[in-house]
Amino acid sequence: MTEQILAVLPLRGNVVFPHTLIHLEVGREKSVMAIEAAMGAGRKILLLTQRGGATEEPRSDDLYEVGTAAEIRQVGRVTGGAMRILVEGLYRVRVAEILTTGAYFSARVVPLPEQERREETEALIHSVRGKFEELSRQSKKITPEQHGAVVGAREAGRMADLIATHLNLKTEEKQSVLAAADSVSRLERVAELLGREMEIIEVERRIALRVRRQMEKTQKEYYLREQIKSIQKELGEKDERQTEAEEYRSRIREAELSPAAEEQARREIDRLEKMPPASAEGTVSRTYIDWLLAMPWQKTTEDRKDIGRCARILDQDHYGLSKIKERMLEFLAVRRLAPRSHSPIICLVGPPGTGKTSLARSVARALGREFVRVSLGGMRDEAEIRGHRRTYIGALPGRIVQGMRRAGVRNPVFLLDEIDKLQTDFRGDPAAALLEVLDPEQNSAFTDHYLEVPFDLSQVIFLTTANTADTIPGPLLDRMELIRLGGYTENEKMEIAERHLLPKQLKEHGLTRRRIGLQREVLLSVIRDYTREAGVRGLEREIARVLRKTAVKVLRREPFAPLIDVATARAMLGAPRYRYDQAAPAPEIGVAAGLAYTQTGGDLLFIEVMPLKGEGKLVLTGKLGEVMQESARAGWTYVRVHAAALGIDPDFYAHTDLHIHVPEGATPKDGPSAGITMTTAMASALARRPVRQDLAMTGEITLRGNVLPIGGVKEKVLAARRAGIKTVLLPRGNEKDLEEIPAETRQEMEFIFVEHVDAVLAAALLPALPAGETDLIGEFAPFTPETTGTPFEHGQLL
Repeated sequence: MTEQILAVLPLRGNVVFPHTLIHLEVGREKSVMAIEAAMGAGRKILLLTQRGGATEEPRSDDLYEVGTAAEIRQVGRVTGGAMRILVEGLYRVRVAEILTTGAYFSARVVPLPEQERREETEALIHSVRGKFEELSRQSKKITPEQHGAVVGAREAGRMADLIATHLNLKTEEKQSVLAAADSVSRLERVAELLGREMEIIEVERRIALRVRRQMEKTQKEYYLREQIKSIQKELGEKDERQTEAEEYRSRIREAELSPAAEEQARREIDRLEKMPPASAEGTVSRTYIDWLLAMPWQKTTEDRKDIGRCARILDQDHYGLSKIKERMLEFLAVRRLAPRSHSPIICLVGPPGTGKTSLARSVARALGREFVRVSLGGMRDEAEIRGHRRTYIGALPGRIVQGMRRAGVRNPVFLLDEIDKLQTDFRGDPAAALLEVLDPEQNSAFTDHYLEVPFDLSQVIFLTTANTADTIPGPLLDRMELIRLGGYTENEKMEIAERHLLPKQLKEHGLTRRRIGLQREVLLSVIRDYTREAGVRGLEREIARVLRKTAVKVLRREPFAPLIDVATARAMLGAPRYRYDQAAPAPEIGVAAGLAYTQTGGDLLFIEVMPLKGEGKLVLTGKLGEVMQESARAGWTYVRVHAAALGIDPDFYAHTDLHIHVPEGATPKDGPSAGITMTTAMASALARRPVRQDLAMTGEITLRGNVLPIGGVKEKVLAARRAGIKTVLLPRGNEKDLEEIPAETRQEMEFIFVEHVDAVLAAALLPALPAGETDLIGEFAPFTPETTGTPFEHGQLL
């Protein structure tokens, strides 16, 4: 037979042999398309078994090289869009090359001939037939029809295929039979597997005999106990305590308790036997024993060993957040190399709505572990962590032990949410109780006040979340590894909205992408005009508002455009609630553009300075914090000392007050990063030199004029770009932070790195206005020392 090209149907956990009729249910989209292609090409299809049965989307290297060419006899549809087909195996083939044809696999295959070694075949067939008949007599799993088909087979290959089909073998073992070189080799492999199955049946027979003997002993004991109960009943006696104690002892034998827990449980059962049935203390003992038996003392789940699969799951669930993803992959790699290593204690710190809690859930899914969440917000009682003593009425274990019972395993991913919001009062300090829980050197023997026996927490991955690390006690913070999650940029919010938020809300509102869609401009408008946040909760709410209004139109049968544009979205959402400052249209005197960083991202911050007749006072308005006021005073001092070099009357402060105002006075503002912006605005107002309108700046100033590095560079630069700013002045110490800024932003903008205020003023100030002019008209050449004749070198100013 010559080479053929057949559509490929990957099989999970199943191997189909030649001359075998079998029903298959097909639900994967690629598999359905392969069947449809085969139906149009002579009904022939190639059945290849996957190496990993759990793989949802197999690649070419996930498929075995030897498979079965089959004919599709029947095709039907079942519930959910899946297909049910009846196929008959024809002959074995070897894959020469896997071809990708559109959305499904096809393969170029070479049929494998049936080669028999005649001198050995008859003896081998006779031997295998005898073993199979003996297996049929001992096993009830083989039906008379299957027995007759195998015994009636006269060819070695056909007999091997029939036996391999009917035996309860692993997928790899069946594949080894299918891939054997010739029919005799296949039958020899089957003979080996038959021998093993017979050994297993013999072991099962011996075990059944032992169990039967044990059952006879148990039945004898049961008979005697029933006689005792009958005698007690005739005498009017009833010993319920002994029966209950025996049930508990039986459960202890089945449960895998630690030695300390088993000893404590047996001691408590002995106490329970001696108590009156209706006593209140008996109820306490029963509850305590139930808790001991319900804890997962030994049960664990196995971590996923495929690091690539874990990475794909994390990427599917969350966009960005590369640091935490990288940290989880590092943990998995370490666990592979050192299985007994301590699990990490990670604290995710970031603004609300940035995905900290959902990220913890995604980590559990990626690792294949159970997930438990406990909220610590507002917790004041230490007993919430360690539990209550059993002497108290209504005593229960703490949240840690309760969470471990819910998980059912001893190695879950355990999320302690809002750890920065723990409280302290007369009932104790919950944060102090968490020290033992979150210390990898101690939590292998965590003792809850209720259980009173050590419980091993060393295999638990503890993740904690906080909005700020400032309120977390120092000793507790020292035990955790901090990973800070900043706010999302506009581009990140756009990607999150398109990949996660919009599909989720469409599903929740009963809509589909075919019925309704949002332009990217709509999402950008919602992000800029209707939300101001670090996370995406508000964005999701606004998307839901648009879809709710669309759902009403659908039910009312009102006409609407399938693709919602910006105008339609604004009609649904109302007038924009927020605005972002834009760069000034022309240079101005006494106004400089600074850059601010808040929990909701970056923003443009204009500093306005107005000279007034007075006595050298500095007036600050705009609800400025103490640090920001100190920056203004430092800039004021610098301008006074270097007035002559700036072209300002050296004695100006004797008859001039300076009023500094930062707009949006209702919003509190603080921080040192506006230092060079305030200094530039003061120098501009006093020297009557306009400030470039296409330039923004940020940096802390010292009395000597040095510019110190600041934080939030990424958010500030993105805010400048959004406002139309082309040039940004940054401290030299922040040059390394440019790596965090998107590449397209770095290409579009110019960055000037400065170390001293001299360089700031040289880049930001334009030449002075002629006397008598109050407005700036036209354009000015950039300021240089040569344009005014005023020396402006740092050494000359001192």
